[in-house]
Amino acid sequence: MKDVYRILSINPGSTSTKIAVYDNEKQLMEKTLRHSSEEIAKYPAIIDQLDFRKEVITDAVIEAGIKIESLDAVVARGGMLKPIIGGTYAVNKLMIDELKVGARGQHASNLGAIIANEIASKNNAPSFIVDPPVVDEMEDLARVSGSPLIPRISAFHALNQKAIAKRAAKEMGKKYEELNLIVVHMGGGISVGVHKNGKIIDVNNALNGEGPLTPERAGTLPAGQLVDLCFSGQYSKDELKTSLFRKGGMVAYLNTSDGREVNKRVTEGDKEAELIYRAMAYQVAKEVGAAATVLEGKIDAICITGGLAYDKMLMGWIQDRISFLGQIRFYPGEDEMIALAQGALRVLTGEEKALEYK
Repeated sequence: MKDVYRILSINPGSTSTKIAVYDNEKQLMEKTLRHSSEEIAKYPAIIDQLDFRKEVITDAVIEAGIKIESLDAVVARGGMLKPIIGGTYAVNKLMIDELKVGARGQHASNLGAIIANEIASKNNAPSFIVDPPVVDEMEDLARVSGSPLIPRISAFHALNQKAIAKRAAKEMGKKYEELNLIVVHMGGGISVGVHKNGKIIDVNNALNGEGPLTPERAGTLPAGQLVDLCFSGQYSKDELKTSLFRKGGMVAYLNTSDGREVNKRVTEGDKEAELIYRAMAYQVAKEVGAAATVLEGKIDAICITGGLAYDKMLMGWIQDRISFLGQIRFYPGEDEMIALAQGALRVLTGEEKALEYK
């Protein structure tokens, strides 16, 4: 067993690819590779971007003075796979075949595992994915929605949620599996996860806009009014989805998804901006309160993460409403790139065994 493992982390997004290289947990380089709309438009399907994305990744690593041959493993954010429990998975043929077809959804993250496997295979090195968005550890009780036609589904920021929960556990001198935590990820989407003894037993479907209003998503809406809107004839299906999931929430009310801009407007006395920003804090606090009931009030910590966690005004509003529930720990930003590397490292060092996708 080696003392130091060199790991390449890959996180593909719709118009960018984040990459980072680590020696164990020491970062050697990190870069966000931007892809213009013109570049992406050349490819009819997401899978057609494979060679293009792989080439820009390898070029960026080499330009940073790191030899591809020096990589001991390549790890990527997982894509739209079948629901699985959290952990680190070895990339296998079944996973690659399913991601290439995209039967469970077309998303740029589908490319991650495929690119990781192709780069790693040149070194006869392993490739992994860690805690993809489809992680599903929900209890049966949490799946009941009120209609058998629409069961509750787990789709959220699993990678960052798990990473922050494990980071908090380490800081608290405990094992993740010993704790009851509520983790709030606040970015373009917002997810509130109930972590009980190492599993996320309940979480809002952040991908489809369930839960609080967010910078981009409308959140949970009154069902009757939503049905009326769907059949009003004013919107097509795609138009309505866009208005709810990409141009809902703060964008719909304030024409921006940038929390920094909204903060500035509030500070300058914009009452509408303050109302909507406070409403988001109010709804997040309500979601945390609901999560607290799942744990019957037995909460070791509430952890708040994501880009919006940098906003002290917004965090203050939330804290005022939930502080009676227990200690609150703030982790601004995202730990996704190091979380990918740590997931691979735990397998390489023998701390964990890689899970099999099947």
